[in-house]
Amino acid sequence: MKGILRYHRFTTAVVILIAGIFLLAQCMEPDSTKTEIAKSSEFLQYAGSEACISCHKNIYDSHIHTAHYLTSRPATDQYILGSFDFGKNIFAFSKDTMVKMEKRDNYYYQVEYIYGVEKLARRFDIVVGSGTKGQTFLNWGDNQLYQLPITWFTAAGEWSNSPGYPGRAIFSRPITSRCLECHSTYVQEISAPGAEPEEFDSRQMIYGVDCEKCHGPAAKHVEFEKQNPKDTTGKYIINPALLTRQQSLDFCRLCHGGRLNKITASFAFQVGDTLSNYFSTQTALNDADNIDVHGNQYGLLAASKCFRMSQMTCNTCHNSHENEAGKIALFSQRCISCHRTGHEPLCKLTRKIGSSINQNCIDCHMPLKPSRAIEVFLQGDDLPTPAKMRSHYIKIYPDETKKMLALLHKVK
Repeated sequence: MKGILRYHRFTTAVVILIAGIFLLAQCMEPDSTKTEIAKSSEFLQYAGSEACISCHKNIYDSHIHTAHYLTSRPATDQYILGSFDFGKNIFAFSKDTMVKMEKRDNYYYQVEYIYGVEKLARRFDIVVGSGTKGQTFLNWGDNQLYQLPITWFTAAGEWSNSPGYPGRAIFSRPITSRCLECHSTYVQEISAPGAEPEEFDSRQMIYGVDCEKCHGPAAKHVEFEKQNPKDTTGKYIINPALLTRQQSLDFCRLCHGGRLNKITASFAFQVGDTLSNYFSTQTALNDADNIDVHGNQYGLLAASKCFRMSQMTCNTCHNSHENEAGKIALFSQRCISCHRTGHEPLCKLTRKIGSSINQNCIDCHMPLKPSRAIEVFLQGDDLPTPAKMRSHYIKIYPDETKKMLALLHKVK
C-alpha cells in the first residue's frame, strides 16, 4: 500500500514538474500566434483607397493617374508598358544567353534561354514605377520578393538590363521592406526582425503611394463617417495641410531624401511624425552639386536659395492629387507667384525674353540632369544610359540659359 502511495506521489510530482517546464517555456518563448495577430491588426487599420470614393470621388479619379499611385501595381495588361511582340521582347546578354518577355496562360514571364534552351522562367507579379522613366518588375518566391533582371526603359522604348545588375541574367536580388516603404502604402512583414531576405504577406499589401500614405490609416475614419454622414470635421484622419512645415518636409523626405538609415522597423513612420526618430537623417547640404537627381530631391531643394529664404515645402509646387508631370507652364506660374513684381526679383532676362518667360522658368532653373543612380544597359551598349530627371537644386545654370536663349532666337 505504501508503495502504491509512493508511486502516486512520484507520478504527481513528475506531472507538476512537466507542467511547470511547459509554462516556463511559454513565458520564455514568444507566442508566434499572438505576434501574428498583433501584426495583422496593423493591416486592419487600413481601409484601402476604394473606401474613399463615396466621399472623395473627384480626388480619387484624379489621383489614380499620378506617378505616386502607379509606383507599384499588380502586373497586368493595364500596367505593364513593355512590348511582348515577337522581335521586341528579347534582351540578349550575349550571343548564347538571352531573356525573353513572354505571355503564358494569361501571365507574363521573363524567361532565360542559353543556347536556345529554356533555363529559368519567373513571373511578373508586381510592376514598380509609373513608366514616366521606366518600370522594373518583381516576382514572388514563397513569401519573398525578388527583382527581375530586365527593366522597361521608357526614354528608349526598349527593354534593358535592370539598374545595378551585372551583364548577366540574375533572378535572385531580394527586395527589402525599405524598398517597399517608398513604393507602396503598406506591406505586412512576417519574418523575424533582422531576418534576410525578408518575408511578406502578399495578401496584406496596399499597392502604390495611395490615399492612406499621406492621410494615415483610415479604417477608423471610414467607420466613423459611415455612422455620422453629416460630420464635416474629418475625424480619425490626417489633413496634411495642417502639418507644420517640418512635418510636411519630413514626410516627403521619407522617400525623397536620399539614402536614409532606418533605426526602427519599416512602415513605423507615419505622416506627421518626426523623421529623425525613425531614421539617421544626416545630409551634406553644402555639397548639392554631388547629390544625385534621383531620390534626394529634398537634399537638392534644401540647398536652394528659394527654399532657404522662404517657408516653401514640396506642396508649394506639387499637387499630389493631380498628374502634373511635364506641365512646365503650370510649374512656371507657381514660380512667378513668388517671383513677381513688388515681391521677389523677376528674372533678369524678362525684358530680353518678354512674356514667353512666364511659360518656362523650369528648364533654365531646374534642368533635366542625368542620374548616376538610375543607369541601364540598352541592347548591345557597352556604356550605361542614364535616366534624366528634373533637378530640384533651384539656381542659375548659365549653360542652360544659353540653350534657352538660342532656342528662342531660332523660333523667332
